[in-house]
Amino acid sequence: MLDTRFPRPPGDVGHPDAFGVPVRRHVVRGAWPGTIVQTAAGLRAAGVAPAFVRAVQALEAEGARAVTTSCGFLVLLQDELQAAARVPVVTSSLLQLPGLLAHQARVGVLTISAAALGPEHLLAAGVPAGRLADVVVQGVDPAGEFATAILGNRDTLDMDKASREVVDAALALRRREPSLQAVVLECTNLPPYRQAVEAATGLKTWALTDDERLLRPWC
Repeated sequence: MLDTRFPRPPGDVGHPDAFGVPVRRHVVRGAWPGTIVQTAAGLRAAGVAPAFVRAVQALEAEGARAVTTSCGFLVLLQDELQAAARVPVVTSSLLQLPGLLAHQARVGVLTISAAALGPEHLLAAGVPAGRLADVVVQGVDPAGEFATAILGNRDTLDMDKASREVVDAALALRRREPSLQAVVLECTNLPPYRQAVEAATGLKTWALTDDERLLRPWC
């Protein structure tokens, strides 16, 4: 998990009931949201990979049957972290994109930062280069309550404001691409608002906790 202090409401990956099974948490100290939510070049420059490798290995040694992260932007480290472990490692909800694209012409992505989320993240998630244009990325308001609370690592969050902003972003995505049927929630702090998004847009939402690679070890 990133080194955070913002609230973790139900639905958030950091909430105790997020997975419905016992969860061991390992906080990577110094891995603040603003350090991780970056372009591919920015994340490489931050030099955080070794710390996350150690975290994955520590969790596996403690008996974890699958390992995930609390930030979708860590998809850039997917191959490196999986190579360091024998158990499944699922860094991001974005890893579900290839499966969705196999059955749909276009898929939406709702992200905390459209400015930082680039083709490198999608390629790391396994999206074929020829299908990059079929992934429609929409960010929340970068100056809004949700983005500033999470990326600023504040200890307060106005849930009502955040919900309105997330729904507004989802509606903007819907207007841009009316044919969409599904949207992947890149940010693990977005799922608390997924019901509101689905009600407002009619879109099916996909979050990190829906990834079958995380569910399979418990079946």
